[in-house]
Amino acid sequence: MPPLHAHGWPHIFIQLPLTSNLEGVLTQQLRADLGGDYAITVRPAAAPAAVVIPIPSPFFVMSAEHPTQSYDVDVGLPDRSSLVYRVTRIAPGTPLPTSLMVNVILLVVLLVIALYIVARSITRPLSRLARAADDLGRDVRQPKLKEEGGRELRDAARAFNTMQDRLHRYLDSRTRVLAAMSHDLKTPLTRLRLQVETQIEDPALQARFGKELDEMESMVRGALALFRGLNDEEALELVDVNLLLETVRGEFTEMGADVTVSGRAIAPLPGKPQALKRCITNLVANAVKFGSRARVLVRDGGRLEISVCDDGPGIPMEEQERVFEPFYRLESSRNRDTGGTGLGLSIARDVAQAHGGALILMNRPEGGLEARLTLPRGR
Repeated sequence: MPPLHAHGWPHIFIQLPLTSNLEGVLTQQLRADLGGDYAITVRPAAAPAAVVIPIPSPFFVMSAEHPTQSYDVDVGLPDRSSLVYRVTRIAPGTPLPTSLMVNVILLVVLLVIALYIVARSITRPLSRLARAADDLGRDVRQPKLKEEGGRELRDAARAFNTMQDRLHRYLDSRTRVLAAMSHDLKTPLTRLRLQVETQIEDPALQARFGKELDEMESMVRGALALFRGLNDEEALELVDVNLLLETVRGEFTEMGADVTVSGRAIAPLPGKPQALKRCITNLVANAVKFGSRARVLVRDGGRLEISVCDDGPGIPMEEQERVFEPFYRLESSRNRDTGGTGLGLSIARDVAQAHGGALILMNRPEGGLEARLTLPRGR
């Protein structure tokens, strides 16, 4: 009699090993399970069984399309009687049923859709936060972010909106201070100029004081222009870069400067026209002032590059970043007639960064300086 489970039920199912030597392995397994009192013989079945009680196999359905192999298991009992069992084994290489494959494919599709929805619910707010941060660098007057999504995403959006509010308050406060400074500084400067012209009779001394006052007025105008540029609320529009460069070239040519433009932009550029004109004008003015002439080279493609080259002495490597600091001037350029206020490059870089671009300086191998303005063609 077959061995019993702990609950008293006999073994009904025999786990057939997945091996090519089924006869030997099955014989060894049954002898180990039944013990030495039972004689076990396993051999291929000679003919189909007359009566078969089908026991379904997991995932498989027996049919004529799926070949099977039958084995007779002869179990000799201790009383010298015997029992014969017939087991059926599905042939190696039998394909999985179509229903199982369809169910697996549907399950995979549902899982992919569910994972995509969950991932998008996380990445969409992050993408909006990244775009808002990029837009804030171009224009501080941006609408607030929607505080939605998971708790961490809502906290990040709330912190970003709080930072934006503080930035607005700071800029508004600074604008009011600058407006008051502009009015308060003009009045004493005008009064000093009148006193110089009326109370000083020496022409040389009068000219000297006049130059000092001119420099002070120039610094005040430059500082106010710098701060206005940082808080520039000029609207974005499509800028015809070719027309803008030609306008700048014409203005300098009328003043007797040697300015040439080569290359063309292939399409208009989204930007602030007055700010871009101020940026390019400052670069061309520096090239004309320190390098005798300015050559503007335009390269367009995935991004727009405008290079302003001159034939001047260039700038030492260690000074090429410091010249972008407000009011910083090179030692060799501190002459009031040529040194300026040291704000032109600072304003130019601020405009470039406000458009998502960059402005760098580099010495040319053949001599002179190149100021390269790079503006993205993206949003």
